[in-house]
Amino acid sequence: MTSLAQLFFDAAALGGIYAMAALGIALIFGVMNLVNFAHGEYIAFCVFALIVPSTDAAAVMFLGKAPALLLIPLILTIGALVAMASEYVVFRHMRKASPVAMMISSFALGFIIQNALLAVYGGRPKAISLWPELNTPIDIAGASVPLLQLIVILTTLAVVTGLAALLRKTRIGLEMRAAAENFTMARLLGVRANVVITGAFALSGALAAAVALIMVTQTGVADVRMGGHIMLVAFIATVIGGLGSLPGAVAAGFLIGAASVLLQAFLPLDARPFRDAFLYTLVIVSLLVRPQGLFVPNSAKPRV
Repeated sequence: MTSLAQLFFDAAALGGIYAMAALGIALIFGVMNLVNFAHGEYIAFCVFALIVPSTDAAAVMFLGKAPALLLIPLILTIGALVAMASEYVVFRHMRKASPVAMMISSFALGFIIQNALLAVYGGRPKAISLWPELNTPIDIAGASVPLLQLIVILTTLAVVTGLAALLRKTRIGLEMRAAAENFTMARLLGVRANVVITGAFALSGALAAAVALIMVTQTGVADVRMGGHIMLVAFIATVIGGLGSLPGAVAAGFLIGAASVLLQAFLPLDARPFRDAFLYTLVIVSLLVRPQGLFVPNSAKPRV
């Protein structure tokens, strides 16, 4: 039987990854009413930025050879720049389009990025070794916890705390909150639309880069399609949490991570390969009970 401490650390680490990915989705939706399905490709792009372009199965490190103190901010910057470029090239010209049209454009952008990576790197997953020492387990309260899990948990808490401070204490944060409430009125009151939207995309891209670093360190694999699953879970988390609600996205990310770990631990052995089917059944039940999400953002509440 898996100990409670082990379940807690596993759930918190997995939930932290989902929460950071969901935050990236929720930020853009809150400001632009856009579900950016290219977010998963931002993750893959940041992973492949670590290695030399090649179709061989064994990856040759490029940026991955840099010291961590240089590599981490560099990859975060790359993620932010990719997201900002996509906003400037694609989404800035579609601000008056319907949410459905923008969502389809995000699908198209994702396919473009994915196929560009396929053309440069090939379709075979590549073995990549990035900070393997972080997967060394340490004993905490009777649980065997890889150091990377602790880093993920602490990083998620730092990101959530920092983002909350940014939104409440800085001008651009206040403008983002105002834009999420009512974008048209916010612009009439002097909110800088381009700055707010570009800032939201930059934060979203940086979060995608953080998820990329965690995933590649955990798995040791670079795969063009690696962002697909995390994007799906992140989108589900934003829906369950309440579209546009940042606290809801974080809470739902942790809940999905916890549910996934608990199902893996307590399902019968024969049923564990179908864990995701049980997980998404719980998602359906959650939406049937509370279709508006766990946390309804103020912008979605009716005003008198």
